Amino acid sequence: MAIVRWDPFREFAQIQDRLNRVFTDAYGRPTTDEGLMTTGSWIPPVDIYQNGDHELVLKAELPDMTREDINITVENDTLTIAGEKKFASDVKEEQFHRVERRYGTFSRAFSLPQTVDSTKVSAEYKNGVLVVRLPLREESKPRSIKVDVAA
Repeated sequence: MAIVRWDPFREFAQIQDRLNRVFTDAYGRPTTDEGLMTTGSWIPPVDIYQNGDHELVLKAELPDMTREDINITVENDTLTIAGEKKFASDVKEEQFHRVERRYGTFSRAFSLPQTVDSTKVSAEYKNGVLVVRLPLREESKPRSIKVDVAA
């Protein structure tokens, strides 16, 4: 019987390889060079915050897109942002050494609270960031009430 030296780091490397395969399968990121040029759906990251007492603001990162590539709808208290990030047409596929950015269609839907006035939603796209402003209804804004003192 041969004596085999135990290497704990080999065990960790095998576990890491298994975890990498699980996450690759779950998120669909290609691990081979063959899949580098493929397109598919992706999800742009967003920040949503309340700006004072008068509006909600949604910021979405949409780099290398034009306004024509972005579609925003508000219907039944749902805000939907959809579009397509197109692959650069000025560079040929065989010229690439590595492609890590995601391309293809996307769609994100957000349920709006009842306090949002959906008739006054506005959007602005600048420097690769989409900013959607969702004003609150007048009746939902806090207001001060004067208290009369009885003598």
